[in-house]
Amino acid sequence: MTAKLKQVMLLWLEGFLEACSLHRVVILCHKSRKLLLRTGQCFLLNGLIFLGSLGVFKWFVNPALQWILPDPCAPVTSQDFCSYNGSYAFLRGGLLQLFYVFWFYPMYMLSFILSNIWYNDVAKYGFEAMEKSELRSAETFRQCDVPASVNMTNAERPSSGFGGVMIDIGEQVYSILLLTFFFMEVYVVGVIPYIGKILNFLLLSWMYAYYCYEYKWNFLEIPLVKRLEFFESNWAFFAGFGSPGVLAIFFLSPLVSGALMAILFPLFVLTATGSGPDKSIVAPRGTWKCAGLLRLPIFYVANTLSMLALSIFRLESLQHEKTG
Repeated sequence: MTAKLKQVMLLWLEGFLEACSLHRVVILCHKSRKLLLRTGQCFLLNGLIFLGSLGVFKWFVNPALQWILPDPCAPVTSQDFCSYNGSYAFLRGGLLQLFYVFWFYPMYMLSFILSNIWYNDVAKYGFEAMEKSELRSAETFRQCDVPASVNMTNAERPSSGFGGVMIDIGEQVYSILLLTFFFMEVYVVGVIPYIGKILNFLLLSWMYAYYCYEYKWNFLEIPLVKRLEFFESNWAFFAGFGSPGVLAIFFLSPLVSGALMAILFPLFVLTATGSGPDKSIVAPRGTWKCAGLLRLPIFYVANTLSMLALSIFRLESLQHEKTG
């Protein structure tokens, strides 16, 4: 038991260090001007504009409003002046809400939409930079002795054509459902007494790691079933990989954590993209050791709910066809 725990901790630590290998971001940006530009845009929008606006609001706008429109019934004020001062508090609260409604929330939505578009470009340009570094896709995943069904290759994918397109669409729909239910699961476990926050952190780490690696797997055309099997077979490593990003946002307010995540996420996507045997990027820290750990059904609940939703949708479609 102690040996297994030690192996889990070592794999977790290797994943943590893999995520913190930010020197890969510098190397990849140096190789691709497009990548440098797109990464800079992410920093400009989410760091300077969005996060900077939150800082200006917290350290300048809010204190200025507190000074101009002070709190009602302060100890130094008389009772006669309290009702007059109360209108100040109401006005100040209204102005603060206007800032959120007309600036922060629209900025958050704009950041969310643009960032998700740019993340795909960041991953694409990073992957192209890796190919220029003569990274062989067959070596991208340094695997240990896993079954042939887990071999991360697209050799078994169907040939291009209508059937292949339909399978790809089906995988995309199922993937969206799976990750949506998993996202809901992350926040549901957070309300469990005593252990809720720990489980929430662990599931967030896995979700964060999966999103970071998903871009790379999409470009390599890895089938979804193999992604999930590989991920669940290396759960300790991916828990470690997702931890730095979650640690950076776990204790912050939603708006601040959203802005900070939008800044950090493309960096971790690039570290995931660069996690291969390329000598110029990967430091010689050894190879993966799967440690003989059992596969952990991380996505079991999300998978069950996704299959249930698909079966209900299919049943309703069949009934609609019969009545039509």
